[in-house]
Amino acid sequence: MRSLLVVEQRAAIGGAVQDSQLEELSKQHTPKYKLESFGYQVLRAGDEQKAELHMSSADAVILHLPLDEAKMWGVKLLKHKTVPMLWWCSVGTASLSAAFCEDEVPVDGILTPSMSEQELHWALHFGSKQCFERLQWMNEKKQLEGRLEERKWIDMAKGILCKIKNISEAEAYDVLRKQAMNERKRMVDVATSIVKVYQILQDQK
Repeated sequence: MRSLLVVEQRAAIGGAVQDSQLEELSKQHTPKYKLESFGYQVLRAGDEQKAELHMSSADAVILHLPLDEAKMWGVKLLKHKTVPMLWWCSVGTASLSAAFCEDEVPVDGILTPSMSEQELHWALHFGSKQCFERLQWMNEKKQLEGRLEERKWIDMAKGILCKIKNISEAEAYDVLRKQAMNERKRMVDVATSIVKVYQILQDQK
């Protein structure tokens, strides 16, 4: 992981920080300075168009934003490419994020300006692992939702067959299975067709 995309809106962060905190926004504490000093290639974006342009070559995204904005950006960017998303928790971003600490933000880890090279390296490493686990969980969730949706159509079709043919659920299931084999289709496709035709007939009554 060498190429990091930093998404930041410095004016918005700086404008909300008090004078006593301005040192936190000094050059040495910015994501660009810190990451480049540790040997990472830093791509920067302050708007969606530029961020999308850099996504193809980014190994991870660093969100130097308040949490509510980090959530919005994370959702947008993950549509283009799945990479680890890490939040740059500075005094500025932290002070603007208190109201959003309970929100579900798509970040895989946290980086801070005070981190050493080794600490930052390990934070990125574990963020990458967290990203992979999140991707696995999302795929499993999508598969489960797909199976539940298929089961819904099959159960509705069974109910219709039981009603119009006066047969048991087991017999209705066999009818669906045999029809799917004869038509060389998936059971859910046959079931969906039966339900939709039945609904059309009912609407025409």
